[in-house]
Amino acid sequence: MSRLSLFVSGIFFLIILEIAKVYFIMPMPGSQQANTIEAAFWIHQHVWFLRVAGWIIILLTAVPVLRRPQRPWHRWLSIALLVAYLVVGYLFNFRLLAEKMFYQPRHKQLTHLDKNKVPMDRLVMGIVRHDEARAYPVQFIGYHHQVRDTVGGEPVMITYCTVCRTGRAFSPLVGTHPDDFRLVGMDHFNAMFEDSRTGSWWQQATGKAIAGPLTGQSLTELPTQHMTLREWAALYPNTLVMQPDADFQESYDKMKPYETGKSKSDLTRRDSLSWHDKSWVVGITQNRASRAYDWNGLLRVRIVNDTVGQVPVVLTVGNDKASLFAWKRQLDDQVLTFLRLPDGSLKDTQTGSVWGKNGVCKDGPLMGRQLQPVQAYQEFWHSWKTFHPSTDQKL
Repeated sequence: MSRLSLFVSGIFFLIILEIAKVYFIMPMPGSQQANTIEAAFWIHQHVWFLRVAGWIIILLTAVPVLRRPQRPWHRWLSIALLVAYLVVGYLFNFRLLAEKMFYQPRHKQLTHLDKNKVPMDRLVMGIVRHDEARAYPVQFIGYHHQVRDTVGGEPVMITYCTVCRTGRAFSPLVGTHPDDFRLVGMDHFNAMFEDSRTGSWWQQATGKAIAGPLTGQSLTELPTQHMTLREWAALYPNTLVMQPDADFQESYDKMKPYETGKSKSDLTRRDSLSWHDKSWVVGITQNRASRAYDWNGLLRVRIVNDTVGQVPVVLTVGNDKASLFAWKRQLDDQVLTFLRLPDGSLKDTQTGSVWGKNGVCKDGPLMGRQLQPVQAYQEFWHSWKTFHPSTDQKL
């Protein structure tokens, strides 16, 4: 093989390497449908060794090719290929990497409601730990993808993937030690994080490590609720609310249409029809059984009494057509059936007791009793069926 051929082969090898390093873990044509995570992780682990090998080939052949080319156009071809490699290297290392596109807040601020600047109709992910409530607007965490915080003295990792519409909160403990995570890319269109100690890759929708030394382990998920800030504030008037970081106002502004389903991007748009990939569903898992409820159907009926994994549940939507509430509808040995009242509260048909949106009975024979909350998620149908392949459908 001639020196020119070796030089060209080295350049093409490096170009393909830089593209492949990002292609498999970012939403590029065809990259997210296949099970390529093992190949992506192998490239990630060995990328510097592979780069050095390519650079050695180039260094050994570049001088003779550029100084004494067999034909004049060989020099210009070589220079053009070097420029192409530099452009590709820049794009795929400084522009198209997930961590170079989305950043964590630089000035994180949470305030009480009397100083809150977030409109009350914005969607939030709410979390309560040890009687301390906090709300994280989807408009902000959808851009950041993760926000680290301490709630009730406990470290928490609030995450959101806009392409899947999945909001999850985790304890950031890997083993017994809190760890730092960076957004590294995507797997099956779902955000993926890398821990700082072992370099393992973790799936945002499930909290599972899918590549690296900790493959198969899971982060502990923390319960969250999905509703407007107005509904959250009514339930938790002492809540703290995450405020916008002025450094990212332009990115937040671009996120405004997202939560109401008006995004124009093919990755984050909503399909208003039911059971399409980008249709909204509500997912519930109990005892390893999963069920998806069509959001359009849920808005139509407003309340569903159901049984998932042999657990009686009730699922309802607020009057704002955005807030979501779910509980187990069993007290001791009694299974209750609920009707929805005009103000959004519930009434069970067995005793006639009235229940508030916090799941506490506020009037009737069962006054003071508390329903146990059920974790329910609103997300895109393609996400729920990907990560819950045995799910069934309703409505």
